[in-house]
Amino acid sequence: MSFESTTQKDSILEFFTQASNKHDFSLDITLNINGAIVTGTTVSAKEYFDTLSDSIGAGNDVAEKLSEQFANAGQALEDNNGAETNYIHLKNTKVYVGDNKPTPSKGKILWRGKISEVDGFFLGRISDSK
Repeated sequence: MSFESTTQKDSILEFFTQASNKHDFSLDITLNINGAIVTGTTVSAKEYFDTLSDSIGAGNDVAEKLSEQFANAGQALEDNNGAETNYIHLKNTKVYVGDNKPTPSKGKILWRGKISEVDGFFLGRISDSK
């Protein structure tokens, strides 16, 4: 019989995420999530949404609307500074599943995940040996 809630969040991981959101604190971190390993650098929710907005950029009407919505979401999260933190945001992310090469293997990838879904973590990033 388990006495822990399956939706309980790790308070230390939540603290690191709040530091990123409120103080632009960056930290290399590796997360264990349901058998996968996600490695990257923490970023604030605002930086995540601003970067997402910039990556969509100008184009057709749909792209411009999406870009605007992401920018607004980032600003709203920054304005709501004291709210509970439920998501962690990473940049330069790689995901490892099994012994395979990371996915994606190239590029500056943004990643967003639920803190409550993280099984464990350690400080530092996994990097490919050359």
